[in-house]
Amino acid sequence: MNPRFRSSLLLLACTSVIFCGQTLPSEAAENRFQVRFLKSIHPQPFTGRVYLIFTRSGREPRLGPSWFQPESFIARDVTNWQPGEVLDFHPETADLLSYPDPLAEMNLAGYRVQAVARFNPTDPKIGTAPGNGFSQVIQLTGASPALNPPLIIDQLVPEKPFTETAWIKYFRMRSPLLSKFHGQDTGFEASVILPQSYYQQPRRTYPVIYSIPGFGGDHQRSLPQAPIAEQNAGGVEFIRVHLNPQCRWGHHVFADSANNGPVGKAFTTEFLPELEKAFRAIPHSRARFLTGHSSGGWSSLWLQVTYPTLFGGTWSTAPDPVDFRDFQQINIYEPGNNVYRDKNNQPRPIARRGGQPILWFEPFAKMEQVLGPGGQLRSFEAVFSPRGADGEPLKLYDRETGAINAQVAEAWQAYDIRLILESNWKQLAPELAGKIHVFMGEQDTFYLNGATRLLKQALEQLDADAVVEIHQGRDHSNLLTRDLMLRIRAEMVQAFLKYQAEIQPAE
Repeated sequence: MNPRFRSSLLLLACTSVIFCGQTLPSEAAENRFQVRFLKSIHPQPFTGRVYLIFTRSGREPRLGPSWFQPESFIARDVTNWQPGEVLDFHPETADLLSYPDPLAEMNLAGYRVQAVARFNPTDPKIGTAPGNGFSQVIQLTGASPALNPPLIIDQLVPEKPFTETAWIKYFRMRSPLLSKFHGQDTGFEASVILPQSYYQQPRRTYPVIYSIPGFGGDHQRSLPQAPIAEQNAGGVEFIRVHLNPQCRWGHHVFADSANNGPVGKAFTTEFLPELEKAFRAIPHSRARFLTGHSSGGWSSLWLQVTYPTLFGGTWSTAPDPVDFRDFQQINIYEPGNNVYRDKNNQPRPIARRGGQPILWFEPFAKMEQVLGPGGQLRSFEAVFSPRGADGEPLKLYDRETGAINAQVAEAWQAYDIRLILESNWKQLAPELAGKIHVFMGEQDTFYLNGATRLLKQALEQLDADAVVEIHQGRDHSNLLTRDLMLRIRAEMVQAFLKYQAEIQPAE
């Protein structure tokens, strides 16, 4: 997870569109809508999910709903929906999905509505995924006309352009492993930020920092406007690589899985060699460093633990649960535990602000049911769960009751980082010496601090030299201060200098 992307979260990123300005009267007791799409934007029949998204905010409806300010939306799955064919959304629709209430109970007066068709099935976002279709925005007034004009899906979300500069390059590669798994071209993409001396010293090679964003983030986030001027006594400069972790289910966290495919294997055996050849990177484990926040924090720690001899260290901040005995306060292994309610039958929170719960698991999970692929909880299952007979990730818990499936929880042990370290420490200890650095806020917004504390205790009992710090007074969004970022950079410099003589002989 990553709060930098929360306000736009599940559907996200701003693409500007001209509002049509039509007015569609509606009545709360009889919310009826008609949708169709133009052949000119999608000439073939469509099979997938179609949404109506409502908002009272000033943004386009398709840019929501957000995690912390969820608004109403409804959806239908269609098969071979023909161009120009009218699709009805009304309370009697048998297969209608809705959040937070049934459509018949929604009072939509004063809302604006927009239709979205998920033409692009490989992107986790909805309203901003390139290639998805969307309609004009219509204002609902609360009157009751005889016939409502349809919402016409007549626009496509454009591709997000990548603007290269002398210092920022776009790198994409097709992965044979992932393409074979998915049955279509699939690969990796990244932004490569070149060091200041790159052009002045054309024979020089460089260490690399691989940075992984959190949930909802991609390779185009937080790119600098100029080359980074390194200031350290050793004169170390890095190539910085911002990776894109997005996949159909959300965030693949660079782990091999039954649902996302051999992502970790493809990244380490296909992507790394190609990038190192393309940008004069030093092809040595002690010149490869990992970092990331939230889901990116989990990813960077996972890569270091899973491929301990390929990387020279990870600096992971606010990682997603690293011990499934505290999966956002839930011990998924304990018999009888329920995701929605604790042992006192109280609702379980999933997020807090200022120490006070603001989101709860049950409504959050049910919102994701309407969302479909691309939500945070389903993203976890896509990585950690086996693949079901229907081709979907097996659910850790029943979405109606919250009851945990013990067999699925057992399968999750293969991704429990604390358990992996404990079970394999004799072999891993020498390979991970000096390489693990984890930082977490004591008041983490998504209750991730409990799992990190358990990891810290386990590593201390193993007499590991790992650095696991719980920072008092910090939460998910304010943990990564400037001082911590400078410290991480300085520690990477020192880690490289320690082995520089053997991996980069003097030129």
